[in-house]
Amino acid sequence: MTRTALITGGASGLGYELALLLAKDNYNLILIDIDNLSLQTAKSEIEKKFSCQVSTVLKDLSKSNVASEIMEEINHVPVDVLVNNAGFGLFGTFANTEWERESAMLYVHVLTTTHLTKLILDGMVKRGSGKILNMSSLAAFQPGPLMSIYYASKSYLLSFSEAIANELKGTGVTVTALCPGPTKTSFQKVVSNNTSENKISFNMACPSKVAQYGYNAMQKGQIVAIPGVINKCLSTVHRFVSRRMAAQIVRNIQEKNRDV
Repeated sequence: MTRTALITGGASGLGYELALLLAKDNYNLILIDIDNLSLQTAKSEIEKKFSCQVSTVLKDLSKSNVASEIMEEINHVPVDVLVNNAGFGLFGTFANTEWERESAMLYVHVLTTTHLTKLILDGMVKRGSGKILNMSSLAAFQPGPLMSIYYASKSYLLSFSEAIANELKGTGVTVTALCPGPTKTSFQKVVSNNTSENKISFNMACPSKVAQYGYNAMQKGQIVAIPGVINKCLSTVHRFVSRRMAAQIVRNIQEKNRDV
């Protein structure tokens, strides 16, 4: 029986690692990315290793109504697993960062992810089966000065995932929010050369291990997946300090590492 998985940001990083795991389990893949060279490289590498079909869709997920365009381009093929992985970060105070970049982030993390989920979820519910993995972050559990939009958008993804997971009980469809801490991917290069995300080596996770953890959690239908003991502890900090203090702690870490 043919099964299909769609992965946004599937050409590199955690998206690519998750694509490998899905291919190993005999899913046909639809990889969506903004980088055509990386897409074709990923397609070639996966098809050499596994006997699955890999389709690629070149799309900028920061554009309006791109989710509908994706569905048209894949001919509304039934999707059994949806991995909303695409994303990026931006460092700086909100008063001084560029709105164009922030708007693009909100489209990728929030609007396009939500719209694509809605479009694919309808078929999953009708078939009585399906799995959705949303890439949230450890950042979702507290406010993040100097990366305010990133932290807020990841918090949205966590809350959204938990809410619809509850709504979908008994339908055969599960939703998992993967909340990794710092992971060694190209994300660190994209954010900024000045951000602590680019400097911290402590607790830096291996992307293949993070992907495997998230994949296992998705297959089990786990709602929130936080890889690593340290990250699990950090995710509970807000229970012991005020949100105001948590925000200051995050800012201190960002500023301390900015010029390292």
